[in-house]
Amino acid sequence: MATFLYKIGRLSFRRRHLIALIWVALLTLAGVGAAGAPVAGNSSFSIPGTEAQKAFDLLEQRFPGTSADGATARVVFKAPSGEKMTDPGNKATVRETVKELADGSEVARVTDPYQAKAVSKDGTIAYAQVSYKVSGMELDDASKDALEDSAQDARKAGLTVEIGGDALQAVPHTGSSEIIGIAVAAVVLVITFGSLVAAGLPLLTALIGVGIGVSTITALASALDLGTTTSTLAMMIGLAVGIDYALFIVSRYRAELAEGREREEAAGRAVGTAGSAVVFAGLTVVIALVGLSVVNIPMLTKMGIAAAGTVAIAVLIALTMIPALLGYAGRKVRPAGEKGRLFGRAKAQDGPAKPNLGSRWASFVVRRPVAVLLLGVVGLGAAAVPAASLELGLPDDGSQPTSTTQRRAYDLLSEGFGPGFNGPLMVVVDAKDSDDPKAAFTAVGDEIKGLKDVVTVTPPAPNKAGDTATITVVPGSKPSSVTTEDLVHGIRDAGTDVRADTGANVLVTGSTAMNIDVSQKLNDALVPYLVLVVGLAFLLLIVVFRSILVPLKAALGFLLSVMAALGAVVAVFQWGWLSGLMGVEQTGPVMSMMPIFMVGVVFGLAMDYEVFLVTRMREAYVHGEKPAQAVVTGFRHGARVVSAAAVIMIAVFAGFIGSSESMVKMIGFGLAIAVFFDAFIVRMAIVPAVLALLGRKAWWLPRWLDRALPNVDVEGEGLRSASDRGDGDRALVRA
Repeated sequence: MATFLYKIGRLSFRRRHLIALIWVALLTLAGVGAAGAPVAGNSSFSIPGTEAQKAFDLLEQRFPGTSADGATARVVFKAPSGEKMTDPGNKATVRETVKELADGSEVARVTDPYQAKAVSKDGTIAYAQVSYKVSGMELDDASKDALEDSAQDARKAGLTVEIGGDALQAVPHTGSSEIIGIAVAAVVLVITFGSLVAAGLPLLTALIGVGIGVSTITALASALDLGTTTSTLAMMIGLAVGIDYALFIVSRYRAELAEGREREEAAGRAVGTAGSAVVFAGLTVVIALVGLSVVNIPMLTKMGIAAAGTVAIAVLIALTMIPALLGYAGRKVRPAGEKGRLFGRAKAQDGPAKPNLGSRWASFVVRRPVAVLLLGVVGLGAAAVPAASLELGLPDDGSQPTSTTQRRAYDLLSEGFGPGFNGPLMVVVDAKDSDDPKAAFTAVGDEIKGLKDVVTVTPPAPNKAGDTATITVVPGSKPSSVTTEDLVHGIRDAGTDVRADTGANVLVTGSTAMNIDVSQKLNDALVPYLVLVVGLAFLLLIVVFRSILVPLKAALGFLLSVMAALGAVVAVFQWGWLSGLMGVEQTGPVMSMMPIFMVGVVFGLAMDYEVFLVTRMREAYVHGEKPAQAVVTGFRHGARVVSAAAVIMIAVFAGFIGSSESMVKMIGFGLAIAVFFDAFIVRMAIVPAVLALLGRKAWWLPRWLDRALPNVDVEGEGLRSASDRGDGDRALVRA
C-alpha cells in the first residue's frame, strides 16, 4: 500500500493543475446540485419493531385522516391574579383564540377548553389542544406564525399564554460553533507549523471536503429522505477528520523535507507513510459510522452512512489534493524545525538537537511505566464511577430552558393538572379478533384504572368500524420519570391478560411511550454494536500493526475513555455537578442516543490517534530501534501533531456546549471530554506505559497469522531505496 500511495502522492504533486481542477469541478457540481434540489423537510421518524410504532401504524389504518403522528400544540392560558378562567371576559378571549386557531389550512382540529373540561380544579389554568395534519418539522412557517399570533392576541387581553407541544419545534440550524472551531483550529495550526501557508492547507482542504459532502447530502436529501440533522453530523465529523488527516500528511511532508529530500519525493513519501495511516484511520471511522445501522433506526442509519461518505471524501482529498497544494506552495512550506517569517527563522544549532517536549514526556513514561499506568487507569476509573447510575431517556419540554415558551407551558400544565399531564399515554385497543369489542374496550379501561400512578383514564373512543378504540391515560409522574416508564410496562403486561381473556390486542403509544421504546432499543443495540465495531476495527488494526496485543490495548483503552466520558456526562447532566458552569438549567436522564453515538464517533477518532502515534513507533521498531527507544521516537515525531489534532477536535465539539438546546449541549460536552480523555490520558500516557512494559512482546504475532495476513506496509519499508539502506536506516527512522 505504501508504494501505491507513494506513486499517488508524486503524481498529484506533478499533475497538481489536473488534481485541483477535478476537486474544484466536484465541488461546483455538488454545489449546483444542492442549489437546484427541492427543499427537503425533516426525515420521517420511524422505529421499526417497537410497540409504539406498531400502534402508530395501526392508527393510520383504522383511523384514516386523523394524522396520528401529526404535530400538536397546547395553548395554555392562565388567568390574572384574583381571576378565574371561567370569568366571562376570560372565557370570551379563549373562545376567540380557539376560533382563530381553527382557521389554519394545516389544522386538523382544535379542542375548546370548556367543552373538553380542560380547566384546572382551581379554575386558574386552561388549555386548548391544536392537532395538525403534518408533523412538527413539516409544519409551514405560516402555521407557526398564526399559532404565535393567536397567543399574542390573548396576551394583550391580559391572560398569560404559553405554547407547548412539538408544533413550534424548530429545524436545527448550525450556529457559530463551527466558526469557533475553525478559528481555534487556525490558531493551533499556525502555532504547530509556524507558517500561515502550511496552516491554511488543512483548513482549505477540510472545507472543500465538507463542502462536497454536505452539498451532496443536500442534493440527495429529498430523494433519499435525509433530515437536516444528517448534514449537521456530516459537517461536524467531516470538518474534524478533514483537518486531522491533512495535518498529519503536511507534518510528515515537512519532516521529509528536513531530511533533505526533494519536494516531489517528500510529497510522495509523506502520502506513502502518513497517507497509509490516514487510510486505515479513515476506515475505522467509516466502520464505526456505518455500524450505526445495527440499531435499525432508519434515521440513524442514514446519518451514519452520510457522515461516513464525508469521511471517505476527506481521506481522498488528503491523499491527492494535499500533495497538489504542496506543489503550489513550493518553498512557502518549510522543513520541520525551520520557522517562517511569522515566528522568525530558526537559528542554526551546534551539536545534536534538543529533545522536544514529546520526547521528554515519553522518556519519563518509559522510566516509570507502572506509576503512569496506575495513575491513568485509576483516574479514568474514578471518572467512570457515575456511569453506574446512568439513566437514559429522550428530552421533552421539561428539559428546555426556562426562557422558552415550551418550558413555561410545561410548568403551567404541571401546576394546574399535575406533572403527568405533560406526557399522556395513548392506549390503542385492537379488538378486530374479539367476539365482543365493546366489552374488550371496557375491560382494558378497568384494568388500567387499577394500576399505580394512574390519575385519569378517558372513556374508550372507538373508530367508525367499532373494532379499534383509543384510551388516553394520564400518569401521576412526569414523562421522563422511571415511575412513568414502569407504568407503560405495567399497561403492556395488563394487556397480555386482557388478550388472553378477550382476544383484543393492547398497544401503548404516544410521545412518552415512543421515547421509552427508543431508549430501550438503543440500549439493547449497544452491546452488539460494540462487538461489531470494535471487532472489525480490532482485525483491521492487527493488519496495520501486525500485532495482537497492540490492537487489544487500543480497544481496551478506548472503552476506558468512553466510560470515563459517560461518567462525566452523568455527573454534569444527571447529577448537576458544575451544571451552572455548563449552563445546564434542568438535570434529568441522559439522552438515550448518547452512549451509542459516543461509541461510534469517539471510537473512530480515538483510533485515528492510535494509528498515527503508534505507526511511528512501529516504523522505528521495524527499522531496528529497541522497543523503549521506538516509543520515544514515535512521540518525538507524533506527539506534537496528535496533541494539535486533539485540541482542534475538542474546540470543534466544545463550541456546541453553548447551545440552548440541551441535547446539542450534551453531545458537545460528551464528545469534547471523551476526546480529551482518550487523546491526553489514554494515548499520551497509558499507551506508552503499556508498550514500555510489554517490550518486544507488544509486537508479537504468531507465525501462521503473519503468513496469512496481507502485508500493507504502513511503515513504508518498500519505499526505501538501495541508497537508503545500511547507514541510511537511522535517517529514515528520524523522518
